[in-house]
Amino acid sequence: MTLKYTIQFLDYWHLSSGLSAGAKLDSLVIKDSDDLPYAPGKTLKGLIREMAQEDADLVQECFGNKGVKQGICYFSNATLKMQEKNEIVTNQLQNHLYHVIASTAIGENGIALEHSLREIEVVIPLTLHGTIENIPAQYGEKIKKATTMLKRMGLNRTRGLGRCIIQGELS
Repeated sequence: MTLKYTIQFLDYWHLSSGLSAGAKLDSLVIKDSDDLPYAPGKTLKGLIREMAQEDADLVQECFGNKGVKQGICYFSNATLKMQEKNEIVTNQLQNHLYHVIASTAIGENGIALEHSLREIEVVIPLTLHGTIENIPAQYGEKIKKATTMLKRMGLNRTRGLGRCIIQGELS
């Protein structure tokens, strides 16, 4: 069984590459070879696993047990549709997908703390598409429910970034 899903981001979002841009940015968004943002399957697998924790059998079978058993489900990267990718790349619009936001820590006295200014790259609201393949039939609806339970993802999701709606269809 396969779950095809869409992630509709409602706000800026940031799934980190783990890299910085030196003195300019503290954290960059993960991008593919065409400089387009995506959500790694590994990240999605971890987030969905967290939502599915109530069913130990599902977690064991689909996600596996680190270092003991590999799960049987395959989580693709969530990407833009091919037509959108081609349009953006052909017209060299990649830079228009990203903005920079800054934040700083505020001390008890209401004044910004020294050396606390952080700037991160964020992605504008987009819709990504992905699949989860090789889902055992008895777990299809449960995986779908766990997926749609995700409401935020990425860096600073508890501070307003990464709000999303995920919808899926089993086949």
